[in-house]
Amino acid sequence: MVLYETRARYFLVGSNQAQTKHRVLKIDRTEPKDLVIIDDKHVYSQQEVHELLGRLDLGNRTKIVQKGSSGLSRAVSAFGIVGFVRFLEGYYIVLITKRRKMADIGGHSIYKIEDTSMIYIPNDSVRVTHPDEARYVRIFQNVDLSSNFYFSYSYDLSHSLQYNLTLLQRPYEQWLSAASSAEEEVHTKSMQDSFDIFEDEGLPTQVVYGLHNEPYYKYVWNGKLLERVKDIVHHDWLMYIIHGFCGQSKLLIYGRPVHITLIARRSSKFAGTRFLKRGANCEGDVANEVETEQIVHDASVMSFTAGSYSSYVQVRGSVPLYWSQDISTMMPKPPIRLDQADPYAHIAALHFDQMLQRFGSPIIILNLVKKREKRKHEKILSEELYPAVINLNQFLPPEHCIEYIAWDMARYTKSKLCNVLDRLSMIAENVVKRTGFFINQSNFYCHTLRPDDSDDIKSPKSLSLLFEELYEDHGDTLSLQYGGSQLVHRVKTYRKIAPWTQHSKDIMQTLSRYYSNAFSDADRQDAINLFLQVYQPSEIKPHLWELPTDFYLHQKSTMALPQDRRSYTLWWSEGILSYLPVAYDEVPCEENMKKVKVKRVNHFDESTDMYTEFFKPYELTSFDDTFGIAMTNSAREFMPKTVGVDPSPFTVRKPEETGKSVLGNKSSKDETLLQRKTAASAPPPPSEEAISSTSEDDSEEDRDDEGAVSQRSTPIKLLTESGESTRTQEQQQQTVKEPYGLNLHTHTHTNTHKCSSKISPPLPSIILKHASLPPSLREPVSRFAEDSIYAVSPPHVDRDSRDVFESHMTTGQGQVRALCRDDMLMYREYVKNRYM
Repeated sequence: MVLYETRARYFLVGSNQAQTKHRVLKIDRTEPKDLVIIDDKHVYSQQEVHELLGRLDLGNRTKIVQKGSSGLSRAVSAFGIVGFVRFLEGYYIVLITKRRKMADIGGHSIYKIEDTSMIYIPNDSVRVTHPDEARYVRIFQNVDLSSNFYFSYSYDLSHSLQYNLTLLQRPYEQWLSAASSAEEEVHTKSMQDSFDIFEDEGLPTQVVYGLHNEPYYKYVWNGKLLERVKDIVHHDWLMYIIHGFCGQSKLLIYGRPVHITLIARRSSKFAGTRFLKRGANCEGDVANEVETEQIVHDASVMSFTAGSYSSYVQVRGSVPLYWSQDISTMMPKPPIRLDQADPYAHIAALHFDQMLQRFGSPIIILNLVKKREKRKHEKILSEELYPAVINLNQFLPPEHCIEYIAWDMARYTKSKLCNVLDRLSMIAENVVKRTGFFINQSNFYCHTLRPDDSDDIKSPKSLSLLFEELYEDHGDTLSLQYGGSQLVHRVKTYRKIAPWTQHSKDIMQTLSRYYSNAFSDADRQDAINLFLQVYQPSEIKPHLWELPTDFYLHQKSTMALPQDRRSYTLWWSEGILSYLPVAYDEVPCEENMKKVKVKRVNHFDESTDMYTEFFKPYELTSFDDTFGIAMTNSAREFMPKTVGVDPSPFTVRKPEETGKSVLGNKSSKDETLLQRKTAASAPPPPSEEAISSTSEDDSEEDRDDEGAVSQRSTPIKLLTESGESTRTQEQQQQTVKEPYGLNLHTHTHTNTHKCSSKISPPLPSIILKHASLPPSLREPVSRFAEDSIYAVSPPHVDRDSRDVFESHMTTGQGQVRALCRDDMLMYREYVKNRYM
């Protein structure tokens, strides 16, 4: 996307990633206060857009200007439009100038905004200045768009993965019948005008359906900035951003890549800083609501339909009551006050109505506020929330009632006899069993959740370390956004294994949070109100900094009498109860179908071709610069230095054995790569018997290492003396005995799917030839007949795969086979997209 400027207009030229299709947006610069945008509906090719820019350059040159100068100048290159905003003068356009890839879901890239540019649209000759314009610009720019704002060109970040994948299973015929005839005429006309060099072949075009749905505006932060142009421009120009956190890590399970993604969406409704936004507003939107989604998917399969994806969503937010805290007292913990009585739980009903509509039932509340206090502080909220839940539940069916769990986490933390994480894991296990989780494949192996008997949440596995780091980054980011500091209490603090230096860090974080809340929160709140357009400047209204409070900005319905009051007994929206436990937003009803647009496109069309978007075959890519290399990797970050024993991420690690402790002190990139290569090729650590052996044995083994031959990181020593050979065989038998044991027994049906954290990967076949193992060890270690440590069934290759392989072989020998129908279709689409 490139912005060109003349004295009268801005021309915004956008293209797809392959730069084969271009669109042009014309922005008028002669209007001092109005926004005039003309969207050119024509889709240009690369040659056509060059010719258009050349004509614009010649047309805007004046006779006075010298011949060598240009009438069309290039202003800035960008990756997307954040929006258009106006204060007291003319409009500004906010463009994304730098981005960084943060995650990948099903071939859809998720980017983080790194830098933006705010450009004033009207020309200086028509500009009407205002003395307070510069102050509004400074307040607006206090919202740092380079800090945790994310977007995607093809994936809807405002909705959950479950909602996005549910759209693929809806009946498209009903949508297609409701399509407008005008759109069909435009599509037919464009097909007739296009030139097809294969039209005489009589080959049909493969048709697929592309979906475009409306975002969930509650989690969109630039919705108001795009509202002015939403109905004017093509939807390809509209790019919605979210605020929160996005992180992705790669987990290797015996070489198979599994991506773990964490996406946090902050609500744009009733948003603000910690103490200035508490409770809920009159529409049921709670303060600082964050929806966190954990996505786990098999990265070896990119497709949404063929791949395996699972997700789990949880929401945190303020207590849905009318309450606030008085920050004028300059206290670390300002007193809590209830601003308005709500005997019928009207505000809580509005909030939980939103939850039922988006997530369905059951809804489980985990209340972590304090129960016992010398002076009532947080306990006031619990005493109001619990009766409100009881009041709402009496009108719901018993199977869809809201479940309430109260747990004083602070009291458990102070107790020396109680383990916070053990108690929290019990609650989490019961909640997940009650709510379930989303998975897009019906034929997955384990249909029930069962914790492993040998599993311990405190053990430092690669898997738990990866999750711990991901969630701590998530907590630090969100805490900085609305609290002003990083997390005060971390996982190590709750495990009570944090070093003594961590306590001083907690104190500093507390002081930093207190300073931020006392002195800088008011300015940050003004910036958020202006960015979200909660307050829109006007010459007839008081300025933003002159308002004594922003209460009436977020409580708009309090300024007018409601025309129709909601029922206190039937407090849910119409139609929600009939579809429970399924969420109403995911039901293919007529109201939801209006939010989704379906378009018939070619199978090789760029808008639906995830392969081209992900792999980018049209450009040169450096392997070291790809996102997959830079992302957190369990094998690189959390594996031991010697990965030859057990590469399973579920194996318990010692803290000093992780790769991060070895590589963390190196600053040079080359040294880090060298350490990774050394760790990957290092031999496995010795067994317990070898560790307790004499120094003579150690010296002999060091000398023998020079002639060792390794296979799969397992050394095979070429020994000549009989004593040394016998000792090596004994050590190998002990190595096999340690993970598998000598007394194998048949697994019962109840423990078929149990996973033991002590099972090592199979030993290479060359080991079994050198070692004389007893017959009991040669029994299969799996319940599957053709899957063991010594026998592997040959892979089954179908006829189509053989044909593809044979065609590649014959092509390499110079013999080209005749093109089939699919080849002709693919070549035709390639020629059309590349040269037409």
